[in-house]
Amino acid sequence: MLSILQFIVDTAAALLGALLLLRFWMQATRVRPPQQIGQFTFTLTDWLVLPLRRLVPGMGGYDWASLIGAFLVVLLASSLMLLGGADGATVLLGALFRFLNWILYGFMALLIIDAIFSWVNPHAPLAPFVHALNTPILRPIRRVVPPIGGIDLSVLVALVLIQIIQFVLRQVFFG
Repeated sequence: MLSILQFIVDTAAALLGALLLLRFWMQATRVRPPQQIGQFTFTLTDWLVLPLRRLVPGMGGYDWASLIGAFLVVLLASSLMLLGGADGATVLLGALFRFLNWILYGFMALLIIDAIFSWVNPHAPLAPFVHALNTPILRPIRRVVPPIGGIDLSVLVALVLIQIIQFVLRQVFFG
């Protein structure tokens, strides 16, 4: 029964965390979302972000309240491990690992969605939005890996690098 509860909590936390991380990334990259995406994201996250902004104001042009909110969500979801007998340090390290993985999986999802748009319908209404979110990730890679035969391999290189980072994180946390 505990595993079903853990699944439900993890799913809800992952969805809320993804929205909070998207909110942070949209504001960090200065990308204006389409109206429906922006309204959806802000409506579902304002209840947590707005009170956190009173405690943690934005600095350096970043919405730290959104990022901290995402970490609090993963920490709360991870606290169910306490019911299984885990100690506080284990829960905190597990939450940090999951949080970093959420960020990396979010980047991977954006890159895959961008690649699909470029193959299927590069003129789709969401394509410029997703492309703009990926530009800060892909720009440094494109400087090193130019298009080969007219084919841009930067998305593939970015996905491989993200998977390497995930491997390193697993070694650091669970070595």
